[in-house]
Amino acid sequence: MRKPLTIRILSALDKKSWLALGVFLALALVVAPVLHLNFPEDSALHVSTYAITLIGKIMCYALVAVAMDLIWGCGGILSLGHGLFFALGCYAFGMYLMRQIGRDGSYGADLPDFMVFLDWKELPWFWVGSDSFGWVAFLVMAVPAVVAFVFGYFAFRSRIKGVYFSIITLALTYAAMLLFFRNETGFGGNNGFTDFKRVLGYTITSSETRLVLFGLTAVMLAVTLVFAAWLVKSKFGRVLTAIRDAESRVMFIGYNPLWYKLTIWVISAVLCGIAGALYVPQVGIINPSEMSPGNSIEIAIWVAVGGRGTLIGPIIGAFVVNLAKSWFTVSFPEYWLFFLSLLFIVVTLMLPQGLVGLWKKLMDKKGAAAC
Repeated sequence: MRKPLTIRILSALDKKSWLALGVFLALALVVAPVLHLNFPEDSALHVSTYAITLIGKIMCYALVAVAMDLIWGCGGILSLGHGLFFALGCYAFGMYLMRQIGRDGSYGADLPDFMVFLDWKELPWFWVGSDSFGWVAFLVMAVPAVVAFVFGYFAFRSRIKGVYFSIITLALTYAAMLLFFRNETGFGGNNGFTDFKRVLGYTITSSETRLVLFGLTAVMLAVTLVFAAWLVKSKFGRVLTAIRDAESRVMFIGYNPLWYKLTIWVISAVLCGIAGALYVPQVGIINPSEMSPGNSIEIAIWVAVGGRGTLIGPIIGAFVVNLAKSWFTVSFPEYWLFFLSLLFIVVTLMLPQGLVGLWKKLMDKKGAAAC
């Protein structure tokens, strides 16, 4: 008898993984808020607003890394343009946040401040409904999904893959960045969106709002990890892995790789859009630089450092790389790119399975020594 879908999803992770997830959620939803709210700033136990925001931002990056691992680690599709889908989610939710500024009446119009500055008289058609949270939440998922579907359909139908596919995705995100830099597009040009005030009526800079966003990001990351684990272990995931390893053989036995690739590509784009929507209110700004090719390449580095094809590895990679980036860009800003390049080279040559692979090797050696 076939198990219900809910049971199959919940059984996607083993006991150790569930324990790790439980500890992670307890830290994010209980420990961090308690330490932040109940201890004074001069206490050693106090978790600062900066730390809450930094970890929340990195959890958004970790969500993008899991999305990247679904297509690269499980599907063998290396995208160097995933920063585009992340930025689209940021911009979609940023539109809602900008409309809240106009509704405050600070600029005497129901328009975002940059439109008032540029002497726009009315909202562009694609801004209609952006003051509705429900509509914007739909756009956060729908816009990346549509862009991914259109691009992916033509690319996969033409059987473009390997380095050629990677270069095309890199060109796509670069073209989008140049488009969003223009003031005429209606997205704030070079400055983008910033100076957010409220979200759902709550002050966006308050400690309580920061903690709620932090908790929502943690929950979304955990749910995404469970969903991804179930998807990989399902029949769909097994066929996708077979396409990654031997696409011609899969076609020979009657499967059409187009729809499998396209499905996981769209799912990955939607996850990036959701990550972007959680990211922008925590960071407080979104501009076209989020679409830069360098950011998309960095996403691939997170996955490679943590361990491609492991799901948990990309999360570890995102935290390791971004915590290192936070320290380097403060202490040695001129050396950060050199360190990142060296890290990627070392991982590629010496740790092809990333940090997770290194950990497994160490555990295997320890087990062998014990025997």
